[in-house]
Amino acid sequence: MLDRNWLTNDGPYVREFEKRLAEFVGIRHCVAMCNATISLEIAIRALGFTGEVIVPSFTFVATAHSLQWQEITPVFCDIDPRTHNLDPLQVEKMITPRTSGIIGVHTWGRPCDIGALEEIARRRKLQLMFDAAHAFGCSYKGKLIGGFGRCEVFSFHATKFFNTFEGGAVLTNEDELAEKMRLMRNFGFSGYDNVIYIGTNGKMTEVCAAMGLTSLESVQQFVEVNRRNHSLYLRELEGIPGIRLMVYDERERANYQYVVVEIDELEAGLTRDEFVAVLAAENVLARRYFFPGCHRMEPYRSYFPHSALMLPETEKLCRRVMALPTGTSVDEQAISQIGKAMRTAISNAAAVRARLSGSEPFLSVQSETASRSIIA
Repeated sequence: MLDRNWLTNDGPYVREFEKRLAEFVGIRHCVAMCNATISLEIAIRALGFTGEVIVPSFTFVATAHSLQWQEITPVFCDIDPRTHNLDPLQVEKMITPRTSGIIGVHTWGRPCDIGALEEIARRRKLQLMFDAAHAFGCSYKGKLIGGFGRCEVFSFHATKFFNTFEGGAVLTNEDELAEKMRLMRNFGFSGYDNVIYIGTNGKMTEVCAAMGLTSLESVQQFVEVNRRNHSLYLRELEGIPGIRLMVYDERERANYQYVVVEIDELEAGLTRDEFVAVLAAENVLARRYFFPGCHRMEPYRSYFPHSALMLPETEKLCRRVMALPTGTSVDEQAISQIGKAMRTAISNAAAVRARLSGSEPFLSVQSETASRSIIA
């Protein structure tokens, strides 16, 4: 790349990356971008979304922002508590004369009920696209995610198991839509000094594409590590009261990128937030995911102050869900220690809660990693 002196502007690595990704997924077009948020914004504009678009609130805020940034109203729809994805029955209820489309999100890489959403979109004459930020390498009914709806958007941010340092892409089987998005990511240029369409700067750089090509060589290895870790967590967390580990459909391909548990406070004796605090004290970074829901973030909580009334399952999940560490830097010993910490916390739930609240003084104990331990 350095020898070519070609660092950006649709270089050879970007073109190769797009070609290889389209072949991997089995689709006609991959339009690589600088990140997934810009990918969403460009796809939304290229599809001609207007008025209102139905999205889940249980998603990363970029899904909603990509609409609101273009003065399109995100209409937050509730999820199916079994899948954490859009509930098609609730989608139907949210359609109004101003609705122009639906954006489904494949949360955790587990696909939406694509068939049901396609049927609704077809019958109600709505555009349908998918935010597939979590779902690279995952499948729906045996077909890889990337070719459903009119287009799908991937994220290749550094937090993803398959990454390009920073990046994203829109995948589609539609020639005209792909060409429009290629124009839009490069200011609308069609050749030298010839601007024929409105656009912005959404180009992927050569170094990011080179990272993506390198990552693609090891993608199956990454998936196997994630799968191993998920199986280890399944073993370690089995039988712990109030802890339910999310599982993947073994009939489909999955990337196992997320290890997600739901905490039942009544059974566990501790809240999700208390578990996050316990694990943080053990030097374990567990995350409340998509908390508190897009509908409780600005500007949406000011625009739609009563939206929580329409999102009971989203509200419950936002209080219960927690993501645990995984990936190539997490090994069997670490997962065993995390399982032990969670078991110990539940076995001593009342004492842990008292210590967390500060109502019970305790002697600080230094763990092997020199961090204060709540449960030592």
